[in-house]
Amino acid sequence: MKTTRNSVVALLSVAALALTGCGRDSGGGAGAEGQGDAIDDGLAEGTIEVWAMGTEGEALEAFSKAFTEANPDAKVEVTAVPWDGAHDKIANAIAAGETPDVSLIGTTWMGEFAEAGGIDPTPEGLVDEADFFPGAWESTEVGGTSYGVPWYVETRALYYRTDLAEQAGWSQPPATWDELRQFATDLQQKAGVANGIQLQAGLTGAWQTMMPFAWSAGAELTDADGAEYTLDSPEMVKGLEYYTSFFADGLSSTDKLDPGELESGMADGSIGSFISGPWHADLVEEAGVSPDQYAIAPLPGTDSAPGNSFVGGGDLAVFSDADNKDGAWKFVQWLSEPETQQGFYDEVGDLPAVQAAWDSGDLADDPQLQVFGQQLEKASSPPAVPTWEEVASAIDSDIEKATKGQMSPEEAVQSMQQQAQSIGTGL
Repeated sequence: MKTTRNSVVALLSVAALALTGCGRDSGGGAGAEGQGDAIDDGLAEGTIEVWAMGTEGEALEAFSKAFTEANPDAKVEVTAVPWDGAHDKIANAIAAGETPDVSLIGTTWMGEFAEAGGIDPTPEGLVDEADFFPGAWESTEVGGTSYGVPWYVETRALYYRTDLAEQAGWSQPPATWDELRQFATDLQQKAGVANGIQLQAGLTGAWQTMMPFAWSAGAELTDADGAEYTLDSPEMVKGLEYYTSFFADGLSSTDKLDPGELESGMADGSIGSFISGPWHADLVEEAGVSPDQYAIAPLPGTDSAPGNSFVGGGDLAVFSDADNKDGAWKFVQWLSEPETQQGFYDEVGDLPAVQAAWDSGDLADDPQLQVFGQQLEKASSPPAVPTWEEVASAIDSDIEKATKGQMSPEEAVQSMQQQAQSIGTGL
């Protein structure tokens, strides 16, 4: 999701004041135990105003025809909002008390808007938490309370050139950390690949590639309550040490790649493998890699156990100032049904957050997508705390210093923790 660092604190401070002025229950912010009040079993009624971003915003209103046919007294009105302005638009709407009923929310924004009192807890019994991929559901929880429902997901897996791997003596993908290092080494030494694996050395979002290794090592970003950051741990150091070893040993370049350079490197054989999400399958094929030249595999773990990965995507939340909360939550409930999630995947390609939606149709038949479905069973989300994006920026910066040898992994992790403690979680 697009990140917004300037003016966030000011916007949310204004939001908090505005919410008080609107007479909200002082317990409406994050941290309340349990869930919101259950909705009734009747049909939805009235106009349901929705904000959605990107392709979702363009397709959702027409897609919702089935919902309005089943709920003839309801009308869904969708406003498409560009991602690059969505965060501030939502924050300003909360501050002014002029929100729609429901919106797509970037997973890393949930903590901010819940703590500001801008979104309501998920109603009791609306959906079953167990129906969703665990990491996706975690993205909705702030202080032990869910403030929305996962809508779609994405995660990261290992892409690699199968023909080059066979030249290097590998008929199966690596399954452990030791095997991944040997795999990258063999691609270089036996198949003549310049970079056995291309990892992100720094810049925005580097934490999304590095943290799966730290999570696999047992690291946690915050304590159980989300009250304190816990970055300075032996497990975090272990993950970063392993990650930076690929750069130190010349298995991955520290160079910043221009757009398209990763895909062209995969096509010309200068890059043997990389870590990315499902969208990259089309990109590598467009660059000239044929479907039989590459494969996708789950991320390796520290030993024979599967490795962890990052889970992102989008959540659906209903605003505390919504005029039609009942209709909004019923619409969210409909969007969470497996058949609806399958249909929306067919429409726009969003991977469903509901696990049952993967059991039939194209999602069940596509071996590449099934790899991502397998990976989603072990994937973690960043903590849903108001300050996460600011802390993530500090982590990105220290990852870059570590990958380029400007500080040791231990020093980098200490620096991350110092900055995170100074910022605080905001809860």
